[in-house]
Amino acid sequence: MSSHQSSGNGNGNGSGNETKPSVIAGATPNGDQPQKTASESTASINTDINLIKMQHLLQAMVSQGASDLHLVVNSAPAIRVSGDVVRLNLPALTAEASQRIIMQVLTENQKSELLKHKQVDFSFGVKNLARFRASVFYAQGNLSAVFRQIPSVIPEFEKLGLPKVLMEMCKVNNGLILVTGPTGSGKSTTLASMIDKLNRTEHCHIITLEDPIEFVHQHRNSIVNQREIGSDADSFSLGLRSMLRQDPDIVLVGELRDIETIEAALTIAETGHIVFGTLHTNSTVQTINRIINVFPADKQDQVRSLLSFVLQGVIAQQLVPKVGGGRQLIQEILRPTMGIRNLIRENKIHQVYSQMQIGQEESGMFTMNQSLKISLDKGVISRDNAINYSNNAEEMLKMLANGK
Repeated sequence: MSSHQSSGNGNGNGSGNETKPSVIAGATPNGDQPQKTASESTASINTDINLIKMQHLLQAMVSQGASDLHLVVNSAPAIRVSGDVVRLNLPALTAEASQRIIMQVLTENQKSELLKHKQVDFSFGVKNLARFRASVFYAQGNLSAVFRQIPSVIPEFEKLGLPKVLMEMCKVNNGLILVTGPTGSGKSTTLASMIDKLNRTEHCHIITLEDPIEFVHQHRNSIVNQREIGSDADSFSLGLRSMLRQDPDIVLVGELRDIETIEAALTIAETGHIVFGTLHTNSTVQTINRIINVFPADKQDQVRSLLSFVLQGVIAQQLVPKVGGGRQLIQEILRPTMGIRNLIRENKIHQVYSQMQIGQEESGMFTMNQSLKISLDKGVISRDNAINYSNNAEEMLKMLANGK
């Protein structure tokens, strides 16, 4: 299998003998009583678990439109399709088979990191197939792995159907723009699309700091440097610390994961740069609180003041099952007005949500419940899912009762 690898904990290049992957037939869901079946493939491979190669599993994952591939001992390989994990029609993996298959895509450096830390994250590409992000780890003493498919072509902003307000909030000289949501909510795709749009329309220098690199950006009107934790920088904090000496205009931080990273991102945003980042928060207001509360109490007033000036937008998103299959992107968008900036500065963040509901036509903001209700009214999602995926179910029920 010919591949190009990059690892947050190891080196960048891996190679092997390329073969044409076969396709695995059919898939059945977890549990003894199947309720859903992944789309049938047109061919099959040898079901001897000792002969299956990683390329076969990756090909099956791609051909059936799956987002993730799960390899775990005592279970058949499984894929996630439209949010559901379904098992492929294969025997359960033994400890030996799991280790043999997973080790096929690791470089020597990544194997060393795995043995040292009991886990390793990296990304790699398979020629004529796709790019993948991988997390390999030990569970109960056995080797497990999750592989996420990364589209080889960055989805265009317009084709993703992202609201225009997202690009409008980027038309600034400096500031902080955050995309938040749970794992698997499409944060990386949204960010990649926004960066790609700026790459095509602006003449500037874009630097990304990622763990690992997912979408690969080409030089367009702008020049792009993508740095990976492990191979290009020892840590997010060290990478961010030197970034101002690298003449950036636009900075992408893969994840604002700790006080050092958040503090550096705020400083870079304050000093005349656009900074994009992600957080695992479920709402825009929760995101503001998370950034402030990560700092000790004696620094929070200063952080609130700084955040009130540099914050340019927060996009909280999730993927909700569609009626008839597939998933719908649902977003909550906060674009700070002067009133919202004052509330942040004055520590009245609990009032931000109500401000988001005022003057929305001018600001382009909308809440998660409003976004869910729009998709419900269009018949894209079900009533049950509109309620289940709401971050304020009581308000949603009132909206449904009032027809608003």
